[in-house]
Amino acid sequence: MLHAADGFHVIAEAGTNHAGQIDLGKRLIDIARDAHAHSVKFQIIYPEGLYLPETPTKGGYARNEVFDKRASMMLSDDDYRALADYAREHHIPMSASVFDERGVRLLESIDAPYLKFASCDLNNSRLLKIGAETGRPLVVSTGMATLGEIERALTDLTGAGAEDIWLLHCVSMYPAPLREMNLGMITALSSAFGMPVGLSDHTETSHAATMAVALGARLFEKHHTYDRAADGFDHAYAMEPGMLKGYVRDIGDAISALKPAPLKLRESESLLKPRARRGIHAARDIQPGDIITETDLVVVRPEGPMSPNELPIVIGAKATRAIRRFESVEPGMLA
Repeated sequence: MLHAADGFHVIAEAGTNHAGQIDLGKRLIDIARDAHAHSVKFQIIYPEGLYLPETPTKGGYARNEVFDKRASMMLSDDDYRALADYAREHHIPMSASVFDERGVRLLESIDAPYLKFASCDLNNSRLLKIGAETGRPLVVSTGMATLGEIERALTDLTGAGAEDIWLLHCVSMYPAPLREMNLGMITALSSAFGMPVGLSDHTETSHAATMAVALGARLFEKHHTYDRAADGFDHAYAMEPGMLKGYVRDIGDAISALKPAPLKLRESESLLKPRARRGIHAARDIQPGDIITETDLVVVRPEGPMSPNELPIVIGAKATRAIRRFESVEPGMLA
């Protein structure tokens, strides 16, 4: 599922940018499809499964504003089922990040093609094992993690039966500056754990992703939105529709650029070569029998039958026929 015919897979991360409105959820699906992303992903967050509703204070308890805001922006389980149907009708697979067992079961009920575990749950063995036991492909982000924590998570997952696992190198900064991306970790993780490694990309351009392609990454996750100025947790650093389309295109171009070709000289270069390369041309009218000197020649564009490397053959040769000024010099003109 996580491999596409064009050699890579972009997960368009809608997160919770739907703000609890199913129509906005459908709009985010449309944006992902129109950008040619390979799947679209939400975040199924039940606040009670991720946050404390209140935090202790000296005098009692303070209401957790994040809990309340998440609660106000929730979609219902039936809404997610309707979005999954909508995505299928529009020919783009849909999944979600899950943060508790309830979310895992919901994804099973909509037959999601993969499960995503966010970086915050890399050390949550219980949840990882529940996800692994579904038998579905798993995508696991590694932000904020040590190599030891990643190793433990993979032991938990494989021990619970997971076989199809993608790690995502992730820097948990929102947005993440390019200079902080530590992209060499892609090859380090792949070497250390012997499995495919992609990129959960929180930068604001496609630069990190195209560099990651050169390091072997083929799975990419990118937040997207309909409006970066919208109210919510993830809009400000997400990509608007045109940006997301360019992101997918740039990764595809990078894949194509790195694809080995059987010949060094490609057709596009061959078309330019006659105009760009130099040839040997007569600088003056040369008469039959003349001994050709260096001053009789110019080496300029366009390309001719003889290359500049063949000047030693031409200089000192006898002209066998008249050669007009600026005419290309050919071996048959020389004796």
